[in-house]
Amino acid sequence: MSMQNWSDEMILVELPAEPETTDELERVVRAVRDRGDCGVVVDLSGVTVLTSTSLAALLRLKKLLDDCGRPLQLCSVGRATQGIISLTGLDEVFEMVGDRFDALARAEAAPGVAPAPKAV
Repeated sequence: MSMQNWSDEMILVELPAEPETTDELERVVRAVRDRGDCGVVVDLSGVTVLTSTSLAALLRLKKLLDDCGRPLQLCSVGRATQGIISLTGLDEVFEMVGDRFDALARAEAAPGVAPAPKAV
């Protein structure tokens, strides 16, 4: 997994495939708790299937971020993974967008999130 500080208030996470997905999501939850107020973009391009345990970890992350008023964006969601999310009804809970750049732009446009620094 790759977890990067995109800006002072945004984390970008690239999740690996199962069986590491759940453990990595738990690392993200701990990092968000330790860091405080920040939004998260989760890139699911490396994930082919989500287990119920991974979905539960995503829901914990969503709840934590909602309580802080911060966004959670899922991006690069494959067809099979999107099908699992839709089948469980969680497509109404999670915001899914095409790619990480769109997700980061949307997340940073959310109220209370500072934009990423511009390159000079």
